[in-house]
Amino acid sequence: MDLTRVIHGPVLTEKAERMKTQHTYTLLIDQHATKIDVKNALRRFYNAEATSVRVMRVRPKQRLIGAGKMMTKRHPRKHAIVTLAKDSKPLDLAQFSTVSR
Repeated sequence: MDLTRVIHGPVLTEKAERMKTQHTYTLLIDQHATKIDVKNALRRFYNAEATSVRVMRVRPKQRLIGAGKMMTKRHPRKHAIVTLAKDSKPLDLAQFSTVSR
């Protein structure tokens, strides 16, 4: 998979903000990305070393609105919970450095 398309951005919730104090970040990733892809993208573009990567899929939430019609209230997505090494610098998701191949 192309590493520039692996990480889409941060997940901004209260729990994700609390976990930043323990060097743990929650990222929104591509549906087809694997743990190895996330680790390689962090190493390459953010210069951060991940000690653990946990991946979870968020299922879509749908609601019936009439005669067999469904409305999607929450779209499907995939999250990665990444724990960085203690000596690694904090992850700044606003800075996306592209490295030449």
